[in-house]
Amino acid sequence: MPAKRSKKMTDTGSEKGFEETMRELEALVARLESGELALESALAAFEQGIALIRLLNDKLSRAEQRVEILTRDGEGALRLQSVERLKDEES
Repeated sequence: MPAKRSKKMTDTGSEKGFEETMRELEALVARLESGELALESALAAFEQGIALIRLLNDKLSRAEQRVEILTRDGEGALRLQSVERLKDEES
């Protein structure tokens, strides 16, 4: 029995992982670069590619916000600090 798609999942695969979405984009680019698509198909593939790029950029932005940065305190010791906290201290 095929797995049901989540209602949250869109045609661009917003519930897919970064790597899977990247592979999908790479396959799409390869199809476009082959030059074998008809104009309408190429335009549709291009639009889908733009949507995937936007999704990947969003995923990267969210990942960046969650990254913890190693910083040195006043005594030179390493400590973990969240990106949000680091931004607050810089303000």
